[in-house]
Amino acid sequence: MNAPPILHNAEQSRFEQLAGGHLCVVDYHLQREVMRLTHTEVHPSLQGQGIAADLVQAALRYAREHQLKVDPVCSYVRTYMQRHPQTLDLLV
Repeated sequence: MNAPPILHNAEQSRFEQLAGGHLCVVDYHLQREVMRLTHTEVHPSLQGQGIAADLVQAALRYAREHQLKVDPVCSYVRTYMQRHPQTLDLLV
């Protein structure tokens, strides 16, 4: 089964995925050339399925494609980036 698509909702400043009837998100704020990733939320019934990681990957891919630096305010994003050293060049 294919995962639902991850959408960039620029109006709401978030990356989102509707999974299992629940909206899962990574919120951000843009400040000049810095993307502050502020919050990751996945419904408890969906945790452990890699949804948060997929959302963070989408946000980091967007940052890289748009030459943005990343400020991982969210603890999940900080941990993700520490576990994936190929993302550390994006840090502010």
